[in-house]
Amino acid sequence: MSDGDSKDDGRGSGRGGADRAPRRRTGGGVPPPVGRGSTLQEPAPSSRGFRGFLRTGPPVGPTRPEFWRSPLRGPWLTSAFGAVLLIGIPVLFVTGLLSYAAYNPDLGANDKTPDRGWLGFYLFAWPTDPHWLYRLTQGVHVTLGIVLVPVLLAKLWSVVPRLFTWPPVRSVSHALERLSVLLLVGGALFEFATGVLNIQLDYVFPGSFYPLHFYGAWVFIGAFVVHVAFRIPLMVRMLRGGGLREELRHPAGRAARPVPDGGGLVAPDPAPPSISRRGALSMVGAGSLALLVVNAGQSIGGSWRVTALLAPRGQDPGPGPNGFQVNKTAAGVGIRARDVGPAWRLVLRGAGQERVLTRAQLLALPQHRAALPIACVEGWSTEDQLWSGVRLRDLAALVGHLHLPPGVFVQSAQRSGSFRSTTLRDNQVRDPRSLLALRVNGADLSPDHGYPARVIVPANPGVHNTKWVTRLTFGDGT
Repeated sequence: MSDGDSKDDGRGSGRGGADRAPRRRTGGGVPPPVGRGSTLQEPAPSSRGFRGFLRTGPPVGPTRPEFWRSPLRGPWLTSAFGAVLLIGIPVLFVTGLLSYAAYNPDLGANDKTPDRGWLGFYLFAWPTDPHWLYRLTQGVHVTLGIVLVPVLLAKLWSVVPRLFTWPPVRSVSHALERLSVLLLVGGALFEFATGVLNIQLDYVFPGSFYPLHFYGAWVFIGAFVVHVAFRIPLMVRMLRGGGLREELRHPAGRAARPVPDGGGLVAPDPAPPSISRRGALSMVGAGSLALLVVNAGQSIGGSWRVTALLAPRGQDPGPGPNGFQVNKTAAGVGIRARDVGPAWRLVLRGAGQERVLTRAQLLALPQHRAALPIACVEGWSTEDQLWSGVRLRDLAALVGHLHLPPGVFVQSAQRSGSFRSTTLRDNQVRDPRSLLALRVNGADLSPDHGYPARVIVPANPGVHNTKWVTRLTFGDGT
């Protein structure tokens, strides 16, 4: 069933000379004169130009229909894969938009895409209830994206002959259609590739992941919508005309040959089948299921975490109260012993006032507890951890914001890497579960979890739960 094993010998249909069209003859059976003065003389190939080249037919290789010989390709199989993506991709897009909104990117310190313009039209104040909201939306986004990889690759395989249609461009409308397909395929590969690399913490792409993935998503979804608008009637017709049960009954040797659709998917000279469409669907489904099993545990947590074999944080880092996942370590971001030692101080500013507190003074303030998870953009999350510390709204009151405290600009002792500061919205500061945490699960924070103090806010992306906090500035444009 391998593609490229063509029987075309350059003499027409690939069946030898029997199907060659007879030569046209003039009256009396004498061929037309060729030579000087003949008006029927064929122009030399060099004079034909680019248009003549296109009219001579496709060159040898993938531009010829006979090159593609898989008997599986056809509008039904392509429609089956397309139906799965038609459901999955909108869910990916919506959860991706929600992930972006959770960063509150309209607040200055959080904006990683400063030129987004109207693409941020939907942004809203990210809520703090339910406290597991970001854990759910980002877990679905990452897990579903990984699960759809085999479906996407199978879909691209099923339509690859269309990428080599000849001539490449037939008209302006055809050129626009080809451009939309290029944006669709390129956008899909770019979004899935950068997403997987980000999950694996492998930042080999140039620039920041956030703007690349954000702008790439809009390009991809635009091309996707255009493609769906043109192709969904065919997809519905194919799936209705060839029922799933009927297709799944056929083994490889008795699979019904697809009806030619005029779209270049059905092989004109198919090779003997080595797998049925039932087998192809099963193989892709098994691949997606396997990826679900070895990745979902990082988002589900609990006993499922041991199954997250492909996740970079599939296992707990160690026992004890601080034995849960870490996004970045103290050593990795340049935290020095003197930055978090006895000389550490927390500076509070707001309403024209300033307070400087030691950790002992913070511990002397009223302590509150909140059971909250940590969820990260890479898709991993923890179960609820029991944090204790001082409410952010109580700290705002110490510098004059007694009622309806504003947002806060949070700064860290982190010396390198991204997200050394963040801005929290006023609704986040006012939530009674939002803490400047000093302890977790009954023990002092470990250095990797943000000792001496860190922010913890319900439904907040993990990178905005800033660690090694040194300064909180309430108001002043936050």
